[in-house]
Amino acid sequence: MRRVIPVSSKTGHNIDMLKVLIKEVALKAEPKPTQGLFRLPVDRVFTLKGFGTVVTGTTLSGTVRVDEQVEVLPSGIKTKVRGLHSHGKSAEQAFAGQRTALNLQGVEKDDLRRGDMVVTAGRFTTTRALDARLEILDDSVPVKTRSQVHFHLGTSETVARIVLYEKEQLAPGQSAYCQFRLNEPVVAQAGDRFVIRRISPLETIGGGTVLDSSPRKRRRRDGVDDLLVLESGSMEERIAAKVSNLSLGGMTISQVEGWVRSEVPVVDKAVNELVKSGTLFRFDDLLLHKDSFEMFSRRLTSMLKEFHEINPTSQGIPKEEARERLKADQRIFSDLVGKAAGVLVRKDRISLKGFSAAVTDEDKARVLKSLLNKGIEAPQRQDLATELGIKDAPLADVLKVMAGEGTLKRVNDSFYISMQAYDSMLDTLKKHYAANDTMTVAEFRDLMGTTRKYALPVLEFLDASNVTVRVGDVRKLLHK
Repeated sequence: MRRVIPVSSKTGHNIDMLKVLIKEVALKAEPKPTQGLFRLPVDRVFTLKGFGTVVTGTTLSGTVRVDEQVEVLPSGIKTKVRGLHSHGKSAEQAFAGQRTALNLQGVEKDDLRRGDMVVTAGRFTTTRALDARLEILDDSVPVKTRSQVHFHLGTSETVARIVLYEKEQLAPGQSAYCQFRLNEPVVAQAGDRFVIRRISPLETIGGGTVLDSSPRKRRRRDGVDDLLVLESGSMEERIAAKVSNLSLGGMTISQVEGWVRSEVPVVDKAVNELVKSGTLFRFDDLLLHKDSFEMFSRRLTSMLKEFHEINPTSQGIPKEEARERLKADQRIFSDLVGKAAGVLVRKDRISLKGFSAAVTDEDKARVLKSLLNKGIEAPQRQDLATELGIKDAPLADVLKVMAGEGTLKRVNDSFYISMQAYDSMLDTLKKHYAANDTMTVAEFRDLMGTTRKYALPVLEFLDASNVTVRVGDVRKLLHK
């Protein structure tokens, strides 16, 4: 609410009252976060002979030092602070709230402009959409949803379209949640203040506070409960709401620090408390809300039940197929699965605990009978499927089960031999190496009474199993 105080510099009327009121307002103002990430909205760009490009502005948050690496957004230019002045004096460091001039190394004046933001390198991203609380001035004109305005944030100015979440129109003196869709990218943090003006005539009509600088897509039926939290919740509640909105995408700790306008230690403390309470799960640097994890667990369990019903002979769904179907981040998928209750991971497959592939003893007996008669010249899986009249996919599951039980030995995905043939082969190799230091492919072929077609994949399998090692054109036994 605005208050107009009539004063007179000639008579001194109400001057003392004005000073008192100014002091009251100043004491209520939120201090700038000196331990936040560095941000400097650029209001001037010029060159000085012998120094190069200089930018000036009022530091919004954090500190900056000479020789520190910084980034200019939205252009993404990375540079170093060559020199620094604060309030007209040379300095080694500048703090939030101070007028600051930065001499930037290796940057041309034409590459910069008023409205740019100099920030801590690698910690901020630009945005073209902002969720906000918008307030319209008492003496302004009504503002309709989807109307265009001039949007001012820091020293930046762009045209934005307003999308009101709760109303079709805001009357003078009213406020509402909305989203600004910007024509040009800006750098913003939750908690930043902004001003809007009419397109024409250029009059100030309102302003407000940024609630989310990377908002999710929202439909009217989704409601605004999370925006209520982002506006008035504690730091912990705001961070939890933001991470929850990102679902399985999660949010890194460094992203949280760059998302909200606050002291970095305050943000980190809130994150640690949320992890400690179980509200957030931490996977390395990535944070995931417990509700998102529980949703993932339910979807995973449901998917596995369906998969087992359709594929009763399979040991489980391949991990990569499951990840793609659940649209989960590859960096944390294994951790999520490992944390999910009632789920079992076997090498590259996932199944429900207690599930057993429906492989019959009759199927196993038919497979074993066929392979026992052929030694290491066992048929390829596709040929075996044709011989036994079993489809390839179910046969693959039968072979994996039998290999897990120790009845068969897997040479590769399409080639299995009986354990009896494998043990017999090892006995033959031991006898050969008892009298010889090396063995050629031809010698192995003759020892086994087979052809190169079977000898080569078996030898490669023996190498991979650390039974033999290839040295040039010969192989040696690793452990006699």
